[in-house]
Amino acid sequence: MKTIALIVMGCGGVGLQLIHHIVSCRSLHANKGVRLRVVGVCDSKSLLVASDVYTMELDDAMLLEVSRVKSNGSSLATLSSSGKHQVYSSPESTRKIIDVASLLGKSKGLTIVDCSASSEAIGVLKQVVDLGCCIVLANKRPLSSSLEDFDKIFGDPRRIRHESTVGAGLPVIASLNRILSSGDPVNRIIGSLSGTLGYVMSEVENGKLFSEVVRTAKNLGYTEPDPRDDLSGMDVARKALILARLLGFRINLDSIKIESFYPEDMGPSVMPVNDFLANGLPLLDKDIEDKIKRASSNGNALRYVCMIEDSRCEVGIRELPKESALGRLKGSDNVLEVYSRCYNQQPLVLQGAGAGNDTTAAGVLADILDMQDLFP
Repeated sequence: MKTIALIVMGCGGVGLQLIHHIVSCRSLHANKGVRLRVVGVCDSKSLLVASDVYTMELDDAMLLEVSRVKSNGSSLATLSSSGKHQVYSSPESTRKIIDVASLLGKSKGLTIVDCSASSEAIGVLKQVVDLGCCIVLANKRPLSSSLEDFDKIFGDPRRIRHESTVGAGLPVIASLNRILSSGDPVNRIIGSLSGTLGYVMSEVENGKLFSEVVRTAKNLGYTEPDPRDDLSGMDVARKALILARLLGFRINLDSIKIESFYPEDMGPSVMPVNDFLANGLPLLDKDIEDKIKRASSNGNALRYVCMIEDSRCEVGIRELPKESALGRLKGSDNVLEVYSRCYNQQPLVLQGAGAGNDTTAAGVLADILDMQDLFP
């Protein structure tokens, strides 16, 4: 039985769903000769870790208790230490993760799984790579930070997996790596990489008002609490940057041209979210409606996409042929078109659910298992 030791960073929707997947897939993994040994779980304030990371782990009962506590909105700090596990608070929790990485990284092996959405994880990841640890990411920020951080974390590509940073469970990164490894140069990528914005654009195309669609999406839980976090395009830009860097682009986030749905004077620092929802959004309806009509008259559909081509990396609203994969997109699916020498006239198209805690966590779990050959 091959054993993979894990520390899970982040106990939000994706992290908790990952824990459930690990527990529920025990027999499946056993049949494949693999056991996932969770030695630590942390949230933004605390770390729960096995008392002896060499011989002990957080058993399934403890993992389900973690899920219950976090689902109730409490901190891991509310759990009590025992003979089986210890609870550490920040900043001691960060030092303890490094200690565990030092103990296991180059001996038994350790995978740090970052399911957070925090930039604070970058400092930890930069340290554990030097300690022989593997890294699995759902968090986009480490690979869309500065080039210095990217180079450090991505120093040994064999020891990092990050499929869920771009398309949740879609095999976007794996497909690109296969194409690039074959010597087939990718010359163009265009994709709708936000389930939220894909839903918004397809609903507006059906004749609904932009403001109404955004409010509906918020009520359905498709958007962030402040929809401007989605409408700014920054999330798509981070995904585009990760893809561009895979293609060899030596650029930072501020090199990407990002088109926002709203003007600066409607930004979070200027207009409260409730004011934006009630008064700001309706002011955007006419412009979006005009763009939809203009695209339709040209035989095109309007989509919010990332475009990576030549030396350009851009994110924004574009007219695309209605008969293309992106033009046919409906609902919250992600769609990516990849053009290369082999996929020249007809692109490689990847399409499917590009969001959701369950789908993203499944992608993270697959990434963890994909590195089993690196463990003794």
